[in-house]
Amino acid sequence: MKKILIYRWKAYNYDDVIAAFQKLGFETEIIRQRLDSYDVNEEFAELLRGKIKKDTYDFVFTINYFPVVSDVCQEMGLCYVSYSCDAPLISMYHESVFNDVNRIFLFDADSVGRFRALGVKNVEYLPLGVDYERIDKQLSLPSPYDSQMTELLHNSLTFVGSLYEKNSYDRISRDLPDYLKGYFDCAMQLEACRLGTEHIFDDIMTSDIAEQLMEIFPFSKSDRSFSTLPFVFETTSLGFKTAQIQRKRELIELSKTHSVCAFTESDTEDVFSVKNMGGVDYRVMMPWVFKESAVNLNFTIPNIRTGIPLRVWDVLGAGGFLLTNHQSEMDFIFKEGENIAWFDSEDELLDKASYYMKHEDERQGIAEKGAALVHGGHSFVDRINMLLEKL
Repeated sequence: MKKILIYRWKAYNYDDVIAAFQKLGFETEIIRQRLDSYDVNEEFAELLRGKIKKDTYDFVFTINYFPVVSDVCQEMGLCYVSYSCDAPLISMYHESVFNDVNRIFLFDADSVGRFRALGVKNVEYLPLGVDYERIDKQLSLPSPYDSQMTELLHNSLTFVGSLYEKNSYDRISRDLPDYLKGYFDCAMQLEACRLGTEHIFDDIMTSDIAEQLMEIFPFSKSDRSFSTLPFVFETTSLGFKTAQIQRKRELIELSKTHSVCAFTESDTEDVFSVKNMGGVDYRVMMPWVFKESAVNLNFTIPNIRTGIPLRVWDVLGAGGFLLTNHQSEMDFIFKEGENIAWFDSEDELLDKASYYMKHEDERQGIAEKGAALVHGGHSFVDRINMLLEKL
């Protein structure tokens, strides 16, 4: 039997991807260990070496990319396969990304282009997917919600996800001079208004701004990392803060005329018109939320430039109706108004939300076609089959 070694960390889609490998005839062995550093961790490296020496594996697999795993596989002469669920992956800006044993699959086409431009050869495009069989099985069980909760969802716009109230920008912005803080605050407000496919962060990070940032903040990295402070700041600070601004603003605007439910563990004290439903279990409860809600909302974090995030696949896999910001890669898979609905501006979001809340039959038809599309070739089994063909 074919066998793979998997390092597992916290990622929502790990169970679904592992199940896909198993359905395709692979035996899977799992390593679980917290990594304080994705770059250098000799204790973990020794554990990984020991596993590889004791058994025969077709390859080592991870969700997202880990340099320490790549380096051990390079040393041991074993193929290392990674499949991203986040973008961009700061961990990939590391010398190990050029290791011959790597086979790296990214769901964001923009990221693929950036790494190929750097000379990284073994990087491929592979969209995310969904385990609709797992979801169908869950939805075949009695609903966990009572009639009152079901009625609320049937009449609400629903968002599931973080509002990013804990972000690094809020922690460090006090150290920025007034000019830079005003510059970044303005840029984030503009970016938050761009609900479509255009992004401005690359344009605002000029060499002069980058130099000022580097004078203010200490930036330490390993000798083998080639990430930069401006890139890390743009991704981990501006990106997450912009998502907070965007999501809170749009949920507030929608709640002025509609019932809006947010399934989130974030603090929504300043979004008082939105019903905070608390966190929701990904595997057990989330499919029911997506299935029962009148309109499911998606706001893709700006860090994902072109790719389709996991939430999109999860909503469609559960047979829910989805209203999402437009990502350019959607054009190659979906048809707007037929199996999905999208918006490119706040005005379009508000107009379409109002329209679809009034036209139940139309949104149900779109949801059914979206589920049929997903069932027809976008499961994680389909994705892993594509991955294996490219290997």
